[in-house]
Amino acid sequence: MLLETINSPADLKKLKPEQLPDLAVEVRKFLLETVSVTGGHLGSNLGTVELSIALHYCFDSPGDKIIWDVGHQAYTHKILTGRRDRFATQRQYKGISGFPKRCESEHDAFGVGHSSTSISAGLGMAAAAGLDGTRNHSIAVIGDGSLTGGMAFEALNQAGHLKKNLIVILNDNEMSISKNVGAFSAFISRKMTGHYYRDLKKEMQALLKNIPAFGTDILHFARRAENSLKGFLTPGSLFEALGFDYLGPLDGHDLSQLVEVFNNINELDGPLLVHVMTTKGKGYKPAEDTPANYHGVGVFDVATGKGAAKSPVKSYTDVFGETLVQLAEEDAKIIAITAAMPDGTGLTPFLKRFPERFFDVGIAEQHAMTFAAGLAADGFKPVTAIYSTFVQRAYDQVFHDICLQNLPVTIAMDRAGLVGDDGPTHHGVFDISYLRHLPGITVMAPKDENELRHLLKTAICSGVPMALRYPRGAGYGVEPDRGLKCLEIGKGEQLQDGADLTIVAIGATVYPALAAAKALMSKGISAGVINARFVKPLDVELILAAARRTGRIVTVEENALQGGFGTAVLEALSDHNLQGVKVRRLGLPDHYIEQGSQAQLRKDVGIDAEGIAAAVVEFMK
Repeated sequence: MLLETINSPADLKKLKPEQLPDLAVEVRKFLLETVSVTGGHLGSNLGTVELSIALHYCFDSPGDKIIWDVGHQAYTHKILTGRRDRFATQRQYKGISGFPKRCESEHDAFGVGHSSTSISAGLGMAAAAGLDGTRNHSIAVIGDGSLTGGMAFEALNQAGHLKKNLIVILNDNEMSISKNVGAFSAFISRKMTGHYYRDLKKEMQALLKNIPAFGTDILHFARRAENSLKGFLTPGSLFEALGFDYLGPLDGHDLSQLVEVFNNINELDGPLLVHVMTTKGKGYKPAEDTPANYHGVGVFDVATGKGAAKSPVKSYTDVFGETLVQLAEEDAKIIAITAAMPDGTGLTPFLKRFPERFFDVGIAEQHAMTFAAGLAADGFKPVTAIYSTFVQRAYDQVFHDICLQNLPVTIAMDRAGLVGDDGPTHHGVFDISYLRHLPGITVMAPKDENELRHLLKTAICSGVPMALRYPRGAGYGVEPDRGLKCLEIGKGEQLQDGADLTIVAIGATVYPALAAAKALMSKGISAGVINARFVKPLDVELILAAARRTGRIVTVEENALQGGFGTAVLEALSDHNLQGVKVRRLGLPDHYIEQGSQAQLRKDVGIDAEGIAAAVVEFMK
């Protein structure tokens, strides 16, 4: 087994070029065997096996910096850089991350998780190499999906201007380019990067410059002819216009071709873009046939491709999608928007039912928000469904383009709270803190999937900016109400009375708070429970009444404590000069939470039923 001998890129370089295809076969087998047990991002990683091998075979990490955009394509990189023996722990509690992480390996040049960052980071490293006087390469590997992010184009624009030694590998697994054009273009790219061509080009340039009177004109003509030929034969004119030399498209599964080109570009200067064509799910037919189903997977059977039986309880995501379709049946002004996540946000049913009212803007959250604001300004009711962690990327647009102009955009924040195995880059645990201080916005969270339905209707009918957060995973299986109703904005509900203290919970922490209150009864502690529903506007009247009645308040949230829901309650008590009320806030501490199951992580931070009960007992002392 070749793979068992590879514990570092140095080991990889000991192999002969003709052994590399066999290694690729072993890596794919290893990926399938491991990810089928742990879950993870499968399709994109199966597509980058040869690309990863070629990069580490031709370049010298960690001296040469390889920056992987997002990280959905970096599993082979991790396996080749000394983490093969630990790979079965990836995305597991106290295991290695599913993404490149600087503290995990010297070969992880930059930590990633959100997209479109690799070119900016790579350009920074290229600039650093120039300042330090080193010859280290800076290689940014970005997918065609991530290239839709505006930040990527900002970085390309500056890179073309600075002329630093930056190599951008465009991993294209979506675009359709004919095989004939691709094959011929790959041939041209190999020849144009070879020693003979480069030496001849330099000699011809020097010769033409020395011809009196006409030499410079002939040189300009030759350059235009070369660029015209490359532009005609390749799809790289955009990148050439940005100041990059363009090579490709190359077959991303042809190791001999990749190795030849990567060895050639080792000696090139200036910004260079290498266009590589790959196939998602390469080598595993179920993933090749339905790549969307194998982007992120849970445990599955390799032989059949089938995953574990789906929970009979609907997820919050599914309930959101079904409810939005139901509301859109009644209101033709409702629009659905997503940022490259129609499946992940539950909008696929909406797309199928109302294709003309559905917009996928690509990985461009900032644009999604302002696009929605434009629709709202002209009388429509846009709903932008984006994971909470990715809404962070569009903060200024939420402020300036939605809230400041008081436009009726509904921001549906899926995966709010602790998301589990994807870890700190994906936990949606800051949205309460960064949204609630914006004037004009309403921030709310349902206690269960039935309440989600009503809050979604409330948001769409409100006519003002609304942010609705809800967690990842299955709901509680509660029976849905037959009809949908608008709830009174800013009004919570008293779920249980108590004489000793009141637990004020929001969103996913409400049911654990009820369970904790029940457990506390056996300890002789009478705890009331309030479902706040709204972070902003807060139901101040309900909370103040509970504070006066019991003298003790415990707040619970699945959000950072700094500036979060508990802070909002403290502010309300202070603003109304309530003296003598004791408050304990439960939520996420001031450090990043690593990966693990949602249940385990909630237990670790003390916001499950047992943790809430234990905190109350200590508080009562």
